[in-house]
Amino acid sequence: MPQQLVVTAIGTDRTGIVSKLARLVTDCNCNITDSRMAIFGGEFTFIMLLSGDPPAISRIEHLLPGLGLELDLTTMTKRTSAHQPKPVAARYVLEYTGPDRVGTLGAMTGLLASHQVYIGSLQSQSQLTTDNGPSQMHTQMTLELPEGEQPEQVKAAVMALLAEMNLTGSFHAQS
Repeated sequence: MPQQLVVTAIGTDRTGIVSKLARLVTDCNCNITDSRMAIFGGEFTFIMLLSGDPPAISRIEHLLPGLGLELDLTTMTKRTSAHQPKPVAARYVLEYTGPDRVGTLGAMTGLLASHQVYIGSLQSQSQLTTDNGPSQMHTQMTLELPEGEQPEQVKAAVMALLAEMNLTGSFHAQS
């Protein structure tokens, strides 16, 4: 029975890191079933979900720290099981833009948590404006509302918080 392993790697960005990590995965006879890569500041970040038989997963757990040392990466692994989707009444996308301020994401995710809304994915980015004004941020989330939660009530609460925080955005059913 295949097992799953989450692998994270963080280190100074340079050419060839993804290639060497992917080669290790292949050499260990594992498969990359999902992955995300981003550059944060000058740091390379990579998250992979691997699958393989128990000896393959054990082998990569054993060999990854050495490759991490060679590539000057901080690595971490955690065994996991297949994602079990929860019963969902509806899926939505929340997108918003506005001045980048401390606490914006915390306020929004706190509101969503109070409505038991599951955040399936989140991407948030801040950028300096060309006119030397305040930084602007853009956030996009995919959300899953649980059975019994009223989408219009969640939307109203989200839109009220966006207005209160001087943000523009949308809350709409996922297509």
